[in-house]
Amino acid sequence: MAGPAFRAAPVRVRVPATSANLGPGFDTFGLALGLYDDVVVRVAESGLHVDIAGEGAENLPRDESHLLVRAMRSAFDALGGQPRGLEVVCANRIPHGRGLGSSAAAICAGIIAARAVTIGGVERSGALDAPERAALLELATELEGHPDNVAACLLGGFTLAWTDDGTGGAGAAPGDAPAASVRAIRLEPAGGVVPVVFVPGNPLSTAEARGLLPRTVPHADAALTAARAALFVEALTRRPELLLTATEDRLHQDYRAAAMPESTALVARLRADGVPAVISGAGPTVLAFAEDGAAEKVARSAGDGWAANRLDLDREGASVLPLA
Repeated sequence: MAGPAFRAAPVRVRVPATSANLGPGFDTFGLALGLYDDVVVRVAESGLHVDIAGEGAENLPRDESHLLVRAMRSAFDALGGQPRGLEVVCANRIPHGRGLGSSAAAICAGIIAARAVTIGGVERSGALDAPERAALLELATELEGHPDNVAACLLGGFTLAWTDDGTGGAGAAPGDAPAASVRAIRLEPAGGVVPVVFVPGNPLSTAEARGLLPRTVPHADAALTAARAALFVEALTRRPELLLTATEDRLHQDYRAAAMPESTALVARLRADGVPAVISGAGPTVLAFAEDGAAEKVARSAGDGWAANRLDLDREGASVLPLA
């Protein structure tokens, strides 16, 4: 059986930064932010050439071990075969190791680019449609390990993501192991909510942050966090005045505090001032939700040692764009 055919023309993919967890929504909530990585991919006659500008340019690999390349290879395998060669140019703006979804962005960019250069894959420019996104979400989650960041990266806006084994939680026969599928819902954040990110100078690995989580938590803490997660959906989409209460979490942030004391202190200081603030993803970036008129003041409140930026909400998600 013949393998797939590939386009001769290069393709350009843009993917947004994301913030996951958002307080109580551990491994479930994601938010797409207006900070982007771009990648241009062209099928070549042979070999692999990777060029990187911006974030990570000094230390990211330029061979098959690059996460974006690995994601492309997985996507090409799913599509039926590998191209003869690849030229990849990355323009990175999302900080690495800071809890802003840089790995999810690389994975999503890689699998979308692979589909876009494959004839019969993504046929047009612009935002991806629902069937395309569903297929990409499955593969991206397999590569990332959890769906929260990749769902927001692909869909844009505010996302709720989960896995579904098809049993509804009951009824499976002993020994059955149904394949889990990944689901996600995209919701529209309320108007006037402005994300402000505070990025520290030093990174923190997701593996290190996850290693600090306990195997069990007190029932009261789990119940409170579940209630806050339910409230957060209403707060972010319709009643942002409830965000301070809705971003309370007792499931993961306190357990990770020892690995990011400055971030933890900044969250506490912002919340004491009435600003809804959380650790972004696994940290150490801090994400605050500000009112439109107060965003610049909030951004100035962190002091030295932080790169504070007011960001737009990304409402499109990953896109295949025309070449400039």
